[in-house]
Amino acid sequence: MAAFVDHPDVLFVVLLLVFIAAVLFGAFVLRRIAPLPVDERDDFSVVQTATLTLLALLIGFSLSMAVNRYDQRKNLEEGEANAIGTEYARADLTVARMSAPMKAALVRYVRLRLADFRTRDRAELTRINRDTANAQSELWKMATQVGKDMPTPIGALVVAGMNDVLNSQDYSEAARKNRIPIGAWILMLVIALCGCAVQGYGAKGKLRRGLLVLILPVTVALSLALIADIDSPRGGIIHVDPVNLARLIRALEP
Repeated sequence: MAAFVDHPDVLFVVLLLVFIAAVLFGAFVLRRIAPLPVDERDDFSVVQTATLTLLALLIGFSLSMAVNRYDQRKNLEEGEANAIGTEYARADLTVARMSAPMKAALVRYVRLRLADFRTRDRAELTRINRDTANAQSELWKMATQVGKDMPTPIGALVVAGMNDVLNSQDYSEAARKNRIPIGAWILMLVIALCGCAVQGYGAKGKLRRGLLVLILPVTVALSLALIADIDSPRGGIIHVDPVNLARLIRALEP
């Protein structure tokens, strides 16, 4: 399931075919197994309306969750750029022999973070993660050296700023892993299948039934694919654009 969520285009095609099959199953199989009596159609309409309403609520809540997580990733990218820029400025407070190397290391670190946000290649991402870990170790060694050389409030400020830089990366990575639970996806899919089957079961006439084969499955599949696209930090077409990190690297580079 997680693999499908990270590929919204594939998810849309698969869900569309499955939902169309569910409508056809309700229209041609369920109606033959258990024909719907005319005097029970009112009760069936209540069940049909309740099922589709529940599906709409689940889709709405899930979309809200995905949008909130997307906004959180955007805000954390901004916070990460601000933390790095602040520490770059604080590097001027250190001794001369530490200021230039720290600034150069921060510039390299910004490039790595920018590449991390933009890449979609798994092999490239593995290399970036390795280089990022090495860069963080280098930056922290510099910060601890500043703390030893300058056991003053100014030195503590530089160390605290470097700690914010490293923590901001952890927050960004944690936000990427904060996804809609698989259980919620399974529940939405089950309710969607039930809604499509019920819709096909209650359809009247060949023309109307043919329209329902497309309308409901397309709208539901599109909605779920959109939720998956927003919720996936590296899949699909909707991504967090690292505009703040890009602006920072343009300001820091000569």
